[in-house]
Amino acid sequence: MKRLLLRLVLVLALPALLVVVWWLASDSSTDVFWPPLRTILRTFPDVWTADRLRDDVLPSIWRLTAGYALAAGAGVAVGTVIGSYRRVRAVCEPVLEFLRAVPPPVLIPVIMLFAGIGDTMKVTVIASGCVWPILLNTVEGVRAVDPVMLETARSYGITGQSRLRNLVLRSASPQIFAGLRQALSIGIILMVISEMFAASNGIGFTIVQFQRSFAVPDMWTGILVLGLLGFLLSVLFQLVERRVLAWYHGLRASARRSP
Repeated sequence: MKRLLLRLVLVLALPALLVVVWWLASDSSTDVFWPPLRTILRTFPDVWTADRLRDDVLPSIWRLTAGYALAAGAGVAVGTVIGSYRRVRAVCEPVLEFLRAVPPPVLIPVIMLFAGIGDTMKVTVIASGCVWPILLNTVEGVRAVDPVMLETARSYGITGQSRLRNLVLRSASPQIFAGLRQALSIGIILMVISEMFAASNGIGFTIVQFQRSFAVPDMWTGILVLGLLGFLLSVLFQLVERRVLAWYHGLRASARRSP
């Protein structure tokens, strides 16, 4: 119990300190673009009502989930193939390096030409940015599978899907989850950026509307919503990661305890 309380204090200490610093630094502010934190918090419940959460937050979460899921599926599948075959990797590597260097926001006008201005465009933008860290980490994770274990599996006749699922993907899963974590942060950024182009709802659209109408405290509440959403998604991701990679964290804990 004491250990849990200590961990909770360590987790909450820095956010609480930052809130106190923000409150004190902005308390006497008269700048229209830098309102006091108390004004922002007082405005928050009036802006983010149940209707606005349904009309703006839920569509954003749906777009993020759809784009992230597409990127995860494509990144793991293609990365596994590229990482498993040296010749395929040699052919694809120059193209991958070129494509990953192109910032996804630059592609939004191009994607709009083919996908329109609806949800398809926004999901495509999110997926196009999230796929790279997942794909590249999957490639490196598959490449790093112990060749002795591969030979042992081949000797015991473990091939095909069983070998892929129980050895290759399992061994590469820590690296894959590292890519998934990076992609989640990128996905949130692209979700907001995509909703600033020809959108009619979403968190990014709402923040821009507040900014254009000079509703500055309302705009700051939207930024807080984004921060809270990112925090909740990070916590959810950690819970899933801990469950899926329980064996990996157990091995690391055992290694630390051993002399």
